[in-house]
Amino acid sequence: MIRLLTSAILAIFLITLFVVLRTETAVAKVKPPKITWLTIEQAYALHQTQPRKILIDVYTDWCGWCKVMDRETYTDSRVIEYINEHYYPVKFNAEQREDVVLGGQKFVFMPQGNGGVHQFAASILNNNLSYPSTVFLDDTFNIIQPLPGYLKAKEFHEIITFFGGDFYKTVPFETFKSETYPQQFAGK
Repeated sequence: MIRLLTSAILAIFLITLFVVLRTETAVAKVKPPKITWLTIEQAYALHQTQPRKILIDVYTDWCGWCKVMDRETYTDSRVIEYINEHYYPVKFNAEQREDVVLGGQKFVFMPQGNGGVHQFAASILNNNLSYPSTVFLDDTFNIIQPLPGYLKAKEFHEIITFFGGDFYKTVPFETFKSETYPQQFAGK
């Protein structure tokens, strides 16, 4: 009788363990979509064969608002979908030490005091070093606009659609935000 009870308890334990492990494995396989971040060199190479706008998230390791934007803005499903579809997204550490070579032009880290800044970051931010900053490049690799500061997901989605859909060429942002955006993107 004790053997039968022990066998039954062991069987229940093994079945429960199997169900839990199977459920955890199934949950682990379903990963939410993420932004497919590239290096600037990768984006530049892709851009050479298939031009597309480039979105550059300029950050530093010590920047608290950069981490908040990563956690809250860059995880929004609408932001992820739009960026992955319309941009080559780049994460660029403004204090990285590695050289960057784009089209024969070399950018290097410039030490200053206890830290420093990378020439590429200074260049695309017009020497206005603020983190986080988002820089938009057009499909000819020219700067459209650098935007300093943390942006919430909704306002960021308005901005990425404004630049991504070329509305910036014909419509003032405030008009886009109040008229075009609600008509084209509000329900999506």
